[in-house]
Order: sequence, then C-alpha cells, then structure tokens
Amino acid sequence: MRPPRPKKPLNPEMLRELALHYVGRFATSRGKLRDYLGRKLRERGWAEEDGPDLDTLIERLAELGYVDDAGFATMKSAAMARRGLGARRIGEALRGAGIAEDDRTVADEQMMAGRWEAAERFARRKRIGPYAAQRPDQALRQKWVGAFLRAGHDMDVARRWVEAAPGEVPEE
Repeated sequence: MRPPRPKKPLNPEMLRELALHYVGRFATSRGKLRDYLGRKLRERGWAEEDGPDLDTLIERLAELGYVDDAGFATMKSAAMARRGLGARRIGEALRGAGIAEDDRTVADEQMMAGRWEAAERFARRKRIGPYAAQRPDQALRQKWVGAFLRAGHDMDVARRWVEAAPGEVPEE
C-alpha cells in the first residue's frame, strides 16, 4: 500500500472554497473561521508569492451574512444555558470563539436574564438539592458546590441550590 499523495498547496480560489464550505456547514464566528483557515494553511501550505489575505476573505463573508459574530454569540449562549451552564462558563466559551465584547451584548443580557433557570436546569440534570433523592452529607454538598462552580455559576447561586432540601425548589 502506497502512502497518500500530499495535497496541493492552497491558492486564493481554493482558500475561498474551503471558507465557503466551512461556513455552509457550521454556524461560526470570525475567530473560529480564522483558526480553521490558519490550520488548513499550516497543513497544506500556500502556493502564491504573496501571503494569504485572511482578513479580507473573512470580512467579505461577514458582509455577505455568512459569518455573524453577534448571532453566533446569541445562539451559543442560549444553547449553553439550556444545558444548565452559568454565565462565567458561557462568557469564557464566547471569548474562546473570538467574539468581541460589543458583539456579545445581546448574548450577555440573555445570559443574565436566564441565569436562575440555567441553574435550575443544572440542578435537575445532576440531581442536586431539590432534585436529589435524599439530603446529602457535607462531603457530597461540597462536591455539588464544586460542580456548580465548574459549570460557571456563582457561589451564591450554587449554595442556594445545594442547601435546598429535596423537593423544595428555592425562590429566585
């Protein structure tokens, strides 16, 4: 069996096709698209004398509406909140995706408005506090608080849910 042939280095047309294929398959941000195209360039190389102009390509796709950082931030934060994750964890995920602060305003407002519901979803999913079968001992309560904190909730919210007796949902 012979080894696979190396792929041809990219040119501007091939790079544009890769970008279009990626944004056609995935909802993405400018930062994630830049990371993807950078990885493809490292893997395959560049065929032209001048370096690739990623910024112009990405901005053109954003102008056409294929890349929308604010829309991506809103969608991503809503999806993570439905999983029960907290504001801190969601904010870190958006920063990791390269979302600028001004593109996150709607997502941040949405996140703060739904933080109590996200904590409830997390407690229900993990069977913590009011959704537990019985009152936990101190060690298990500490583990539950740690789980809430890792999920991005603040300490006050975590304690209120962990200290709730089984069957008694705490008030916001």
